[in-house]
Amino acid sequence: MSEARDRLLATASRLFYTEGLHAVGVDRVIAEAQVTRATLYRHFRSKDELVVAYLTQADEALRARFDASRAEVDDPDELIRTVGRSIAGDIRSDGFRGCAFLNAAAEYPDPEHIVHRAVLEHRDWFQTTMTELFAETGKPDPDYAGRHFVMMRDGAMAAGCLTDPAPVCETFLRGLEGLLTFRSGLEAEV
Repeated sequence: MSEARDRLLATASRLFYTEGLHAVGVDRVIAEAQVTRATLYRHFRSKDELVVAYLTQADEALRARFDASRAEVDDPDELIRTVGRSIAGDIRSDGFRGCAFLNAAAEYPDPEHIVHRAVLEHRDWFQTTMTELFAETGKPDPDYAGRHFVMMRDGAMAAGCLTDPAPVCETFLRGLEGLLTFRSGLEAEV
């Protein structure tokens, strides 16, 4: 990647996340990245392609964080807690504006649009990853647990940018513990 492409993507990512995808035009990205229009279009054929690159970069960063956690934590229950604490940390971070993927889905609701498809690709990975992780615990009903976890995460991400993040994170993490405990109870019944 070229320095100009990196600068374009970094600028677009910051602006898209803080102000919204539709609210930020290519002229603003060009001006703040200090590149020419030709440079933008040499690297990205359209604004939609730039948005997909932003989401792809966010997806890759989340996958890398998950892989790093997996390399450090062997116990599946503890890894699930680590993922939960990481999500809570994001929600508590300065400048938190919600989930980049949920925000993008709200702005691009057409399921055939390339931006929406990029969101779905990330969500499919996350859902599958969490379901597989719940399956590794050996407890019953990992599909339910994976869906439940993702739904709790979505709610926490939405609430975390609307109100005080402290009780949102506390509720999310308590819900996660409840999910792990509930599943332990199911295991005893089976």
